[in-house]
Amino acid sequence: MNAPRNALLALALMVLLAGCGQSDSDRSSRAGKDQGVTGSIPAAGREPIAVASRSGVEMVYLPGGEFIMGNDHGSPDEAPAHKVKISGFLIDKFEVTQEQFAQVQLPNPSRWQDHAKLPVERVRWLDAKRYCNERSLLEGLKPCYNEKTRDWKCDYSASGYRLPTEAEWEYACRSGSSDDYDFGTADKLRQYAWFAENSGERTHAVGQKKPNRWGLYDLDGNVAEWCEDVYSPDYYRVSPPSDPPGPDSPGKDVLRVMRGGSWKAGAGMCRASFRQGQRTGDTDACFYTDYCGFRSVRRATLKELEELKKAATK
Repeated sequence: MNAPRNALLALALMVLLAGCGQSDSDRSSRAGKDQGVTGSIPAAGREPIAVASRSGVEMVYLPGGEFIMGNDHGSPDEAPAHKVKISGFLIDKFEVTQEQFAQVQLPNPSRWQDHAKLPVERVRWLDAKRYCNERSLLEGLKPCYNEKTRDWKCDYSASGYRLPTEAEWEYACRSGSSDDYDFGTADKLRQYAWFAENSGERTHAVGQKKPNRWGLYDLDGNVAEWCEDVYSPDYYRVSPPSDPPGPDSPGKDVLRVMRGGSWKAGAGMCRASFRQGQRTGDTDACFYTDYCGFRSVRRATLKELEELKKAATK
C-alpha cells in the first residue's frame, strides 16, 4: 500500500477511535438506540477495507458517509428519496452460507443442500438473529440480541453480530452510486446477480458473479436478505437523518424488511432501492421462503479493525 493510502487509512481509523469516547448524550441522534462505537467517516476519498473475522469469515469494513436513500421514481414505499448519514461498519462479504450456519451448530433449513457454499435459505428472521448471537459467542464477542425479550431486542452498542439496518443494507448495495444498480443499467445485471432470467430457478454458490464496487457479492440477487427493521411503507417520511433504526414494532402481525433480489426475482426487484415487507415465519411451521437469506454486520474498534485486517492478509 502506498504512503497516501496509508495516511488515509490512518485518518479513518483515528476518527473511528474518536467515536469510542462518545457519551450517551452524544448519541442522541439515534433516539436512544446506540448504533455502536464508530463515528461517521466521509466515504469520499476512502476505500473499504477487506478483513477476516475471528472465525475466518470474510468481511469488508465500510467507512461511514452520507448517501441518498430511496427513489422518487420507483414504488411508492421507496419515496421520498432522502439524505442519510451512516456510521462505519463491518459487513459480510458474502451471504451467510450453509457451511457457516452449520459452524455455529444450527440446523440447516435450506431447500437446496448440495453445496456447502450455497446461501442458507428458508431461514426465519429469528433464526438469522440466533445465528448472529451464536457467531458472536463463537468469536468471544458480546451478543447484540436479548433472547429473553419479544423480537429479541437489539443492543446496538454490543460488539457482536446483528442483521443490518435497512439503511446500512442500501448504503452497502449502492457502494457510492445513485443509480438503480451500482454498476449502471439492468442490461448488465446478469454479470452481477443470479435472478429469474439466469438462475435456473434455484440458488447458486456465493461469490460466482462480479462484486459491487465495494467488494460485496450477491447483494442484487441469489437470495433476498433479512434486515433488522420493521417494514413500514411510509417510514421514509419520518426517518431520522442519521443511522435510522426503522419504526417501532407494532407488536403483532409484524413485517420485517427484506432487501435485494433473489433467484426468482425480476430485474426490477434487484434495484438498490427496492423494498419489501416479509412475515418473519417465526411462528409458522410451514415457512417456505426458499428465496430468503441474510448476511451479518457489526461495529469494530480501532484495535479490532487493525487485527482483523492483519488476519485477512495471512
